[in-house]
Amino acid sequence: MDQQIAPGKPGRYWHPLEDGRIQCDVCPRLCKLHEGQRGLCFVRAREGDQVVLTTYGRSSGFCIDPIEKKPLNHFLPGTPVLSFGTAGCNLTCKFCQNWDISKAREFDRLQDRASPEAIAEAAVASGCRSVAFTYNDPVIFLEYAVDVAQACRERDIKSVAVSAGYICDEPRVEFFRHMDAANIDLKGFTEEFYKNLCSARLGPVLDTLEYLKHETEVWFEITTLLIPGENDSPAEIEALSRWVLERLGPDVPLHFTAFHPDWKMLDTPATPPETPRMARRIAQEVGLRYVYTGNIHDAEGQSTYCHACQAVLIGRDWYQLTAWNLTADGCCDRCGTPCPGVFEGVPGTWGPRRRPVVLQAATGNA
Repeated sequence: MDQQIAPGKPGRYWHPLEDGRIQCDVCPRLCKLHEGQRGLCFVRAREGDQVVLTTYGRSSGFCIDPIEKKPLNHFLPGTPVLSFGTAGCNLTCKFCQNWDISKAREFDRLQDRASPEAIAEAAVASGCRSVAFTYNDPVIFLEYAVDVAQACRERDIKSVAVSAGYICDEPRVEFFRHMDAANIDLKGFTEEFYKNLCSARLGPVLDTLEYLKHETEVWFEITTLLIPGENDSPAEIEALSRWVLERLGPDVPLHFTAFHPDWKMLDTPATPPETPRMARRIAQEVGLRYVYTGNIHDAEGQSTYCHACQAVLIGRDWYQLTAWNLTADGCCDRCGTPCPGVFEGVPGTWGPRRRPVVLQAATGNA
């Protein structure tokens, strides 16, 4: 933990303790730092009498993705999103699918430098409708994400947070005030799962979900990665689905995605394709209207249906849109029932492409 730290951007949300340490108040870990120490996330560090963000203006790379890859199925479907992350994470998930970025402990990975203004301009220039903070959790680079989101909003570019939702109350308000959409990773539905596999707690994540639903206008969807033998039992899936229905309502989209062996769970088998399909059926039986499967080929489970007449509203095959039956104001064109979400008059046509981007103009701006 005692490693030399490059000068960083002054952070927010910390306070001094009586014993001389400084406590970081961004996430529920509440790391208590001596001089020269980093928090568990590795990127928030004590520098003198303050906490700084050591990765401000530095990225592990930029790509243009389909928005459905976040995954967001009810937010500007078919449009491209400029995606980037930094390094580090405030969870320790043994099953991390982006471990080479989120578990990075070497700033040499952060080759791309970009100011908030340069990122917003790159989104405009590349025809993206939004910028996504992803690959690692943007909660830990809150100050950078907020500045980028402000620069994007000035240019009519939306901001998307892909997050585990592990954040304290006060920074949660600031962070999501600047976001237009989010996908929250609800990793399981037991405290045991969060403790043993993520070194975290379930409660703060549920608090974030309720906050988003009841106190913001942020469009959000939920993703649960189903891991064999860990969080894929029918009973846990039903309990999770019922909580979503009762506390968030029937219209919040829920994605069940398939695990593949990675990071520290290489000996755990991949999720059988039938498991996400089973989870989708359970959630639908509970009463959720928009439930999706992911990381498997399942056009039926990835398409959007009208909950009133069951017509296909948005057909999908992986990240390719195959049908569009919404009116200009986002209603079923057969029966007129509104589909919740953020839609434009016509869908985007980006498709499944993934294109790396080099922000040449941004070099040296950070």
